[in-house]
Amino acid sequence: MARDRILVIDQGTTSTRAVLYDTRLQPVGQGQREVPPTYPKQGWVEHDPKAIIDSIGATVTQALADASIGPDRVAAIGLTNQRETTLLWDRATGEAIGPAIVWQDRRTADLCRQLSGRADWIAERTGLLIDSYFSATKLSWMLDHLPNARARAEAGDLAFGTVDSLVLRHLTGGRLHATDVTNASRTLLMDLREARWADDLCEYFGIPTAILPEIVPSSGEIGRTSGLGYLPDGLPITGIAGDQQASLFGNGCFRVGEAKCTYGTGAFLLVNTGDEVVRSTAGLVTTPAATPPGRPQQYALEGSVFIAGAAVQWFRDGLKAIGAAPEINPISEDADPESELLFVPALTGLGAPHWQPEARGTIFGITRGTTVPDLARAVIEGVAYQIADLVEAMNADLPTPLASLRADGGMARSDPFLKFQADLMGLPIHRSPQTEATALGAAALAALGVGLLTDLDAIGDLLESGGDDFQAEHDAFWRRKAMKRWRHAVETVVRHYRTR
Repeated sequence: MARDRILVIDQGTTSTRAVLYDTRLQPVGQGQREVPPTYPKQGWVEHDPKAIIDSIGATVTQALADASIGPDRVAAIGLTNQRETTLLWDRATGEAIGPAIVWQDRRTADLCRQLSGRADWIAERTGLLIDSYFSATKLSWMLDHLPNARARAEAGDLAFGTVDSLVLRHLTGGRLHATDVTNASRTLLMDLREARWADDLCEYFGIPTAILPEIVPSSGEIGRTSGLGYLPDGLPITGIAGDQQASLFGNGCFRVGEAKCTYGTGAFLLVNTGDEVVRSTAGLVTTPAATPPGRPQQYALEGSVFIAGAAVQWFRDGLKAIGAAPEINPISEDADPESELLFVPALTGLGAPHWQPEARGTIFGITRGTTVPDLARAVIEGVAYQIADLVEAMNADLPTPLASLRADGGMARSDPFLKFQADLMGLPIHRSPQTEATALGAAALAALGVGLLTDLDAIGDLLESGGDDFQAEHDAFWRRKAMKRWRHAVETVVRHYRTR
């Protein structure tokens, strides 16, 4: 029987998904299990590593059943994952020595401020900013606060990884301790140009190099399955990318200047800069893009906001205003068109381009007439304003302004949201034909890595066919007025929390 299916494991912030794709990169079966984070203290966000691992077999089995095929049809496996989330485990047993610290976690904000004197050096070496978003300060905290962790790490008894490394270890029966270049680049420990761990960066953050995984390319054979039970031994793992780089690839942004935004738990805007490392002067970061075999390393500029779909989750779970996330869309359409409610969704701080971890969510313009529909619309619009901010910052860094944007992720399913987003940016938006482009990108990388697909242009045609387009309808005057009001609100929030 032909091995003609690609299995993708997509381990995200709130769930694990397994998706099977055919040779036209169409999904033919999937499974999903929620793996919600926990919030033990103000600003802390954690995952149970065991729950992550336990979810993988269940979702893979569900996806195979949904596709009505056996694992003997699987040609290769692709992985994509929430980035920056930080784990430490016993090298011999694979048991985590504490909870995973999630990318949204802000417990090391004070440490980042203490280290800010070397910000320019860090940016030059890594393309990143010193922020608790990235892995290094999380890892340093774990080494100093988990029992006996630093001594065990220095003795070589512990292993560090982001979620891709944890999943790789599981899939290979403990044989492989590795991470791909896109995930390694998010740690503050990798030299951006050389794609290797940097001894001086590790020393600066107090990280023993013995705990670090091997850095591997994003496409090509990385390892093979072993000892799983739900999959046979020997299936090749041929594609890995952090979720946002996978989404850039899955949106078919293979050429310089092509950009996408993924509206997941957070929202992430990336533009392909080719083989050029573009340094940001506007609060963005430089990151490796997922690169197919045989091509020089590609790069991207990225702007990250921490709260997008998570704002809708808060509206659902925190306020209990709706029973399911999609309900926010029809409710928001009942909002008073004259309402001036404005929501700055800094529920876990402000990301790019402001980078204010102390900031918190703030609502402006509440009156006695404010209603739940008004708040629903403000929540949705607050996400769109953040992305419009990122577009302005990105255009300041690029030689040619963005001409359009591709969109994927859960919020991209909403027509009213994308219409408002297009108006704010003044750019046309193309919604990906598959709004889960993250898993799609991992599938394409894995298919290239195993040789199931070989022509990048043909892959681009497969990825770009279909989808919907949204055009800006408001004029530049409306746009300037709306963004001026938003900037004033953000500046007010930043001033308030900076001076506390």
